[in-house]
Formats: sequence, structure tokens, C-alpha cells
Amino acid sequence: MTRYARQIILPEVGTDGQKKLSEAHVLVVGAGGLGCPVLQYLVGAGIGKITLVDDDVVDQSNLHRQTLYNHDCIGTPKAQAAAQILARLNPDCKITPVISQLTPRNAPELVAKADIVLDCADSFAASYTLSDCCLAQNTPLVSASVLGLAGYVGGFCASAPSLRAVFPDLPSQAANCATAGVLGPVVGIIGAIQAQMALAVLLSISPSPLGQLVQYDARDHRSSGFRFDTAPEPENCPKFIDPADITDADYVVELRDSDEAPTLATPNAIRISVAQINTQSTTPASNQRAVMVCKTGLRSWQAAEKLSQFWDGSIVLVALGNSSH
Repeated sequence: MTRYARQIILPEVGTDGQKKLSEAHVLVVGAGGLGCPVLQYLVGAGIGKITLVDDDVVDQSNLHRQTLYNHDCIGTPKAQAAAQILARLNPDCKITPVISQLTPRNAPELVAKADIVLDCADSFAASYTLSDCCLAQNTPLVSASVLGLAGYVGGFCASAPSLRAVFPDLPSQAANCATAGVLGPVVGIIGAIQAQMALAVLLSISPSPLGQLVQYDARDHRSSGFRFDTAPEPENCPKFIDPADITDADYVVELRDSDEAPTLATPNAIRISVAQINTQSTTPASNQRAVMVCKTGLRSWQAAEKLSQFWDGSIVLVALGNSSH
């Protein structure tokens, strides 16, 4: 056990704690800027099994912040490249790569097999889908997000409120690392905190990071945080569903324009913008389910909020991502 000797001597770990880590199964969604430091620290700590979900490939523009990879990894699926590199870092840890997008259809089964879930995805839809699944299955979730020079990480679900309880509303505009930029050390800092929170949950270190949110701003090198143990769960929030779960009976609203999506999400979808949703143009029948479709889930969420102001039927969201639909 010399590999882990320096952490075993910690009273918070010990031999019993190291055994817990070696028997733990962690689900990590996203092998990008956050996922890289998270994976390196978890594997280094001796986590027994990690399921890694990511459908993207390594790009040259990733390398300034995704320091797990090198130039030879370009064009390789991130989950595959990460699994191969991490196996050399610590052969004690079994890494199972899943080269797929996290969806409402595969999320419940993936979450059910894990002791804890780490949300390292750069996706609104993935984060809220994971939160919904973890809340339903009483599984701890450590979720993080970084944009520009700032980010946050928090411990949700299980003994704490969900991500929705802390962030019930999405921002008015979509942005990600590709559109807004990010500095590598910022994701490294947030990713390291995310890994530490996960280890603290697995080791039952008190006080629990579940119910704690930490913010860091690299502009002035300051961090802040707060606990949200008593935050109420929002009611009647629209959930994300898989595109395959859309039925012919649904009232489908295609929010992508014709340049973005020449082909409608479904043949009977109605193509309108969020601004066009009003009582005249968008009124599903009372027995229909309204399905709001866009790329990231942001416009779907905004459309659902507008529709719910004058229609009290069932509304669900679809985020197609880079799908060819």
C-alpha cells in the first residue's frame, strides 16, 4: 500500500478509508477541462472503478486546459484516450469509457450503478438530467461549472437539495468555453475542489460537502461559499426527455431555425421561435404533452416558461446537442 501511504496516515482516511475508496464506483460525466483534473486526482487516490461518459474527441483547441491529453490524442474520443492514460497512471483503478452523450434515457442506469456522480459536462441538459436522476435515486452529485475566469462547484442530492433547488432558472443567454473562453488554471482549481468534495463524500468527512457551494473568481483570486441545506425543491419544473421518447401524440415545438436544423425534430413539429410563443400561435390541446426542442436545452427551457404562463398542461424539454436530427 506504499502508493497511498501519504493519504492513509491522515486520520480522515486510514486503512478503512482507503478500502472505501478502492471499493467505490464513481460516475464521471465529461472528460474535458473539469474532467481531466478530476480524473487524475480520483485515480491517484485509488478509486476502484470509474465509469467515464463523453462523446467528444480531443481537439487541438482543448490542449491548453485539458492537460491529461497530448498532441498525439487529437482526434481520439476523450473517454477512450483518458481511459488509456489513466490506466498507466494507476492500474489499480478500472476505467470504463462510454463514448456516448449523457441522455435522459441512459442516465438512470448509469447513475444506479454509481456510489457518487461527478458532473463535469459543459451542458445545461446533462447537469439537470443528472440532478433529477440523482435526486430520484438518492445518489450524491458533485456538479461544477467554469466560464471565463470564474466557476463554482457544489454537492447536491442525497442528503442535500438538488441542483434545481439552488439554480431553478437558467441564464438568459447560452455560453460555453468555446464561445466565451476559459483559462486552464481556473478549470484546474475548480476540478481539484470537485475531486476533493467527491473524496470527502466517499470518506464521510465532516462537515459534508453535500449542501455546500464554493465559488472562485480568478480575476481577484477570491473564493466564497455558502450552505444551502434548507433550499426548497422547486415544483412543476419541466424535465428533459430523450428524443426517442417523443410520440406522435405530442405537440412538438421546433425552436431551431431552418439554417440550424434543415430537418425538423419530428415530421409534425411546428417551427417557431421562443419569442413567437403566445396564446395565438402555440396552444396544445388539453390532452397533449408539449415538447420543446432545441440544441442545448436553453431555448426549450425559456419556451416552457412562456408556455406555462397561459397553459397548464404537461411540458417537457429536449436538447438535441450535436445530433443530426
